[in-house]
Amino acid sequence: MKRRLLMALTLLLAAGFIALGIWQVERRAWKHELIAAVDARIQRAPVAAPGPAEWPRLSADRDAYRRIVATGRFRHDRETLVQAVTERGAGYWLLTPLETPDFTLIVNRGFVPRGRRDASARAAGNPAGSVTVTGLLRMSEPGGAFLRANDAAADRWYSRDVAGIAKARGLGRVAPYFLDADAAPNAGGYPVGGLTVVRFRDPHLVYALTWFALAGISLFFSWLLWRPVRLRSNRDL
Repeated sequence: MKRRLLMALTLLLAAGFIALGIWQVERRAWKHELIAAVDARIQRAPVAAPGPAEWPRLSADRDAYRRIVATGRFRHDRETLVQAVTERGAGYWLLTPLETPDFTLIVNRGFVPRGRRDASARAAGNPAGSVTVTGLLRMSEPGGAFLRANDAAADRWYSRDVAGIAKARGLGRVAPYFLDADAAPNAGGYPVGGLTVVRFRDPHLVYALTWFALAGISLFFSWLLWRPVRLRSNRDL
């Protein structure tokens, strides 16, 4: 009886592992569809940055990495530096509010090295007057980075937290997303735009193979448990 219960348990485990493997295969298909959709968005012509009427309907699956364009005036006096590690080394993302006629949009203007942290060291790269910025729509990154929370009081930022930055800088009617600026040349040298990394983790095939392997192991143990029962039954005939 005990052997039969163990057989039932291993068969149940095998069924569960197979279900998890199938789920990971389905997740992999979904991830590949998402990657293809994002690639298509990046190739499209830019559209106007979504305004307040569109904000409630924004979603990461549908809107992240859309190419958008906005025109307004930068508020360089309310910029924020967010710690970053890029292909150019360690430094900061420079986030600057862009005031448009209808709302304020936080723009990630690009990378600034640590030696240019002080605004006076890159003043030549801060345009005055009306500017038009093109780039990718990015969803807010609330809270901070792994094991490092944003600290608004100390002005230490580890993620591009739109709501947190807007509150800390006293900004009103701010879009719930930010714009990652493209690689348009900056006469002053910094910040350097166009460093957006579009990369999605795709471990689902490895996960699926792991679950299917565990299912195979469970079936093997079930067979080992079933074999003596079968042999004993044959001897009783």
